[in-house]
Amino acid sequence: MRAKKFSIKGSPRRWFLALGAGTVTAAVVVANPGLGLPSTASSSITNSPKEVIDQVWQIVYRDFLDSSGDYDLDQWSILRKDLLSKSYAGTAESYEAIRGMLASLDDPYTRFLDPKEFKEMQIDTSGELTGVGIQISLDKDTKEIVVVSPIEGTPASKAGVQPKDVIVSIDGQLTKGMTTEDAVKLIRGTEGSNVVLGLRRKGSIIDVPLVRARIEIHAVDSQLNTSANGTKVGYIRLKQFNANASKEMRAAIRELEKQGSQGYVLDLRSNPGGLLEASIDIARQWLDEGTIVSTKTREGIQDVRRATGNALTNRPVVVLVNEGSASASEILSGALQDNERGLLVGQKTFGKGLVQSVRGLSDGSGMTVTIAKYLTPKGTDIHKNGILPDVSVEMSEKEIKTLTIEQLGTNKDGQYRVAETTLIKALQAPKTGRNYQPGAANLQSALQR
Repeated sequence: MRAKKFSIKGSPRRWFLALGAGTVTAAVVVANPGLGLPSTASSSITNSPKEVIDQVWQIVYRDFLDSSGDYDLDQWSILRKDLLSKSYAGTAESYEAIRGMLASLDDPYTRFLDPKEFKEMQIDTSGELTGVGIQISLDKDTKEIVVVSPIEGTPASKAGVQPKDVIVSIDGQLTKGMTTEDAVKLIRGTEGSNVVLGLRRKGSIIDVPLVRARIEIHAVDSQLNTSANGTKVGYIRLKQFNANASKEMRAAIRELEKQGSQGYVLDLRSNPGGLLEASIDIARQWLDEGTIVSTKTREGIQDVRRATGNALTNRPVVVLVNEGSASASEILSGALQDNERGLLVGQKTFGKGLVQSVRGLSDGSGMTVTIAKYLTPKGTDIHKNGILPDVSVEMSEKEIKTLTIEQLGTNKDGQYRVAETTLIKALQAPKTGRNYQPGAANLQSALQR
């Protein structure tokens, strides 16, 4: 049944936003951990399993953004009455009822977490984690666990795990029917212990043994390259939008400016996202004016973030993206592309632009609920659509298998070579704009020196 149009007014909340197609979600809004909503049910449900059921119901009723078109407000109200009329022997039964209630929304990102799961749910923004180093998501259509991106330098990255790999088993246990939380529980473990992921890639199943490790993540790598014609190219690889990313990006740009960089290649390939505020601040380091991103809730556009006239450089920039560039990476690349500040080279991005609010419940459990989506400056819905590059170029199968982390941003990196040539073209004709038509059909025009 199609969703009815409705609007529930209320005072705006203060939101701490994080993005990234991480171990659980691609876009997260973290509310106060102890948030409790006023109950609309009778006092008989207070301090009972029904209280948490009612809290979850109210959060969805008040804030849920339907992206499937299947949510019906009347049916949701009937469901509440039915659930609160039943008796529950304990939390296990009530939690099962909550999960069933949320499953009816057909939104894999609106999920319930028991107290242990809620405590374990850590958004990867601190710069350190323990595990195998992959970001995963649940495919809305197939309900399969999909790798968004391996994190550079981690066991998964070193073992050749790739974006879009489908995790079909974990230590021999099939993942069919699992939530992302279920998968995370099995993948996590003590440092130095082993786990085997069964991956489906292009129709073939492969087993990948991994050793869990504690991983420290530096957000930015940078270097000054010199092209064949002598152009000084500042190469900056942004691996994650964590708490240190903005500071590290600012330092990298300033250092490369001192070294005489004539233009930049900003590498967002396989960057799964991270903190929204980091993506906004980094966009402002490149963009002097214009809209960066807007947030759309079910009540319409609620928030528009803009540049503030504080760009650190006005030199040309080319952005490298691929299918592992997700969420905050898509916000940044979309902002630079739509404002004609930079050209995108590579592959279509992941397409992850839904926003979840993480809420603590009265008994120590929690939930995430989809409340909004992000739009690029020109109004492109990032979710599912992704961002299309101006110059489309894929990595060859040989490169995927043989290219090392150390070779990224060098002449052995085919996508980088195209990005560098595209940058040189922009430097040679800064007043006339693009001298080629975007798209794969004109790739040779971009490559010609």
